[in-house]
Amino acid sequence: MDRPLTGIRIIALEQYMAGPYCSMLLADAGAEVIKIERPGTGDPRRSIPPFAEKDGIKKAGGFMAYNRNKKSLCLNIRDPKGKAVYLDLIKKADVVVENLRPGSTDKLGIGYNDLKSINPKLIYAAISGFGRLEGYRGPESDRPAFDIVAEAMSGIMHSVGFEDKPPSWTIYGMADVYTGICTSFAITQALLQRERTGKGQFVDSAMLDAMISLNERMAMLYTVTGEEPHRGRLKHLYPRGAFKCKDGYLALNVPDDIVWSRLCETMERIDLINDERSKTGTDRAANSAFLGPIIEKWLSKISRTEAEKILNKNGVPVGSVYTAKDVFQSKQVESRKLLVDIEDPDVGKYQFSRGPVMLSDSPEIETNPAPELGQHTNEILSSLLGYDQDKISDLINSKCVTTGS
Repeated sequence: MDRPLTGIRIIALEQYMAGPYCSMLLADAGAEVIKIERPGTGDPRRSIPPFAEKDGIKKAGGFMAYNRNKKSLCLNIRDPKGKAVYLDLIKKADVVVENLRPGSTDKLGIGYNDLKSINPKLIYAAISGFGRLEGYRGPESDRPAFDIVAEAMSGIMHSVGFEDKPPSWTIYGMADVYTGICTSFAITQALLQRERTGKGQFVDSAMLDAMISLNERMAMLYTVTGEEPHRGRLKHLYPRGAFKCKDGYLALNVPDDIVWSRLCETMERIDLINDERSKTGTDRAANSAFLGPIIEKWLSKISRTEAEKILNKNGVPVGSVYTAKDVFQSKQVESRKLLVDIEDPDVGKYQFSRGPVMLSDSPEIETNPAPELGQHTNEILSSLLGYDQDKISDLINSKCVTTGS
């Protein structure tokens, strides 16, 4: 049985995280992903630590994590001969995923408007900081951006952290990863629409857009009340956050008065149910300095595991705040196969996160390691494009392409 995107060919003109994460999800879904890399250095992510090392060989963990199940073609698209190779690839492609600096492919004559005349069925997904689609371009559209910029300008950073501290970022690469997920979803929509219309289209994916859609509560709160989110707390909801147990922290969220009653009963503090300081979520939020120590005093006597068992049984959903070690040892994570084993021929076996969804009638994802630089150059030029050895040798001698060692 095939994976859902088996038979779909994707040209990935990508680097760093957002583009590679997007095309990795599509590769996991069965698509053939041909990653275009610059000769000599490849994707800059290949040289960014941390590194996996064995017997004097080292490889970048980030590159290994985001580039499984892909093929690598080393191609200088700035060279006229390299550009010709790229255009030949486009004729045989279903999708392009591209996250270079806005405008760079247009300057090279390989932007969407150049390619759609060659392949009208082509779906061209462009990932950028601020969006490129005509009719939706803004004053920042030509700016480059990294993920933290999108977090900042979406309002997310303003809400993360504590009231008495500066704004904080969330996790490294969140905007990249989430934008990659959104773009892969948009590409599958475009593929479905192509089945109906026979036409390709431009998919415009911006990190700022993804982060604002993720920050939907800020938009709701501001449009309904005119209020800004309060950093580190919610005005109408408490308790919510990490509370200290005997051996670590427990994540606790009480969304309504029903769950609050259950928590009070569990702590044997039913007096707090109708206390004027804690009757409603707004009351509880205003009196967090009073309630927080009460909750933590109760939790301080028991372990995270004990607290989880008692509270979940009583209808108060909670979860331990896991470290990386906890995640890797979790039976739930193991049961869901959320960490996949990738065996690299040079540095050995490592575990990386799989995609976030599973399908009941599709095979498990492939677990091919991230490719060596230019590993598939010869295969792609000869088998896919049908170039003879003389033409391939000419491309190699002109340093337009390079092959894997």
